[in-house]
Amino acid sequence: MQNLSNAQWYDKLEKYVAGGSSTGSKRAYLLPEEPTVIVRGEGCRVWDADGKEYIDYRNGLGPVSLGYGHPTVTEAVTEQLKKGIVFGHPSYLEAEVAELLCEVIPSAEKVRFLKTGGESCAACIKLARAYTGRDHIIHIGYNGWLNTVAAGARLNPREEAQGAPKGIPLPVSELFHAVGWGDTATIEKLFSAYEGKIAAVIVAAGYANMEIGATFYPFLREITKKNGALLIYDEIVTGFRVATAGVQEYFNVVPDLSVFAKGIANGMPLSVFCGKAEIMDLLSQGAVVSSTYGGDALSLAACKAVVEFYRKEKVTDYLWKAGEKLWTSVNKLLESYRVPSVVKGFWPCPSFVNQEGAPKDLTARILRAGYKYGVSMYSVSYVNYSHKDKDIDETIERMDKAVAEVAATL
Repeated sequence: MQNLSNAQWYDKLEKYVAGGSSTGSKRAYLLPEEPTVIVRGEGCRVWDADGKEYIDYRNGLGPVSLGYGHPTVTEAVTEQLKKGIVFGHPSYLEAEVAELLCEVIPSAEKVRFLKTGGESCAACIKLARAYTGRDHIIHIGYNGWLNTVAAGARLNPREEAQGAPKGIPLPVSELFHAVGWGDTATIEKLFSAYEGKIAAVIVAAGYANMEIGATFYPFLREITKKNGALLIYDEIVTGFRVATAGVQEYFNVVPDLSVFAKGIANGMPLSVFCGKAEIMDLLSQGAVVSSTYGGDALSLAACKAVVEFYRKEKVTDYLWKAGEKLWTSVNKLLESYRVPSVVKGFWPCPSFVNQEGAPKDLTARILRAGYKYGVSMYSVSYVNYSHKDKDIDETIERMDKAVAEVAATL
């Protein structure tokens, strides 16, 4: 690796990588406090090119659920690397991991593997259209860049399109309908306006207001059944965090199809789409979804290790416990320093939410101050299994300084 500074790496990224990063949400924008590149990670900590250490709550934007370099996963990947990465026929791991996932995910009768959550969401949309013979899709939340199609759809987790997104033909855009989390009235109107034409509702949870799911998921299940549409859960964030099988396990409302990705292989690139056998079987009946690297053995070995670790250890219970300790303490700091922000949502994946009268850039100010004092966070922040009490306590000490500094700017 070239011995360059954060600033020099930033210049190189801007010069040679379109958009400054292959992942839009990873590009540093809170300079100079935010690290422009990460050199290494260990457990719950990362180090940038200048050698600065951060207690990390971005976790690769979610995939790292057990911790950087977790020995269980590292050993599994290392052993598989000696045997091979990808073959001209399925690895035995494809069957073995599929069976494990069918055992732990309520909606999974059959599964398929891809690399990213967005493409698995797209695969489910294709299946829903093939199964129902309909074209229209209602989508809730951000379901990956290639599913950002509707007018007003999310271009990324923080930004909505104004009209049809660039690069999307209007006739295609008009088949997709973006709806907000918990907006039952609009969904009812869409089912009425496009009676017999809606193939599916695909839903990613609103992370700051997850509790709405107690009534919203049953509503979605009822209205889709009533209208002959499929219900698809985007469990990319919620899977292996809110519960092992995500919101379908937590709220006990089972969809027809679901997508898992972040957290399922502790950072190795893997996504899973799964569901009822009669729907999934359409993949071999003309509704083709196929990828050379879909079932690569390294990612499957990592996934097997993760699933087995989750089954032996109470990982999601720990994520709830550690998240509650951290974020309730951060909320107390925000309150005591009179900073009009609050961390809301379920403790494994909550969000910063501005309160009334807060500056529009308040969350950015908090994140910037966090970076300054060595805490790396995001609009949705995550604890991982490697965040132990000492790490949480140290984070709270650092955030005390960060919040005090933000308060001084108000």
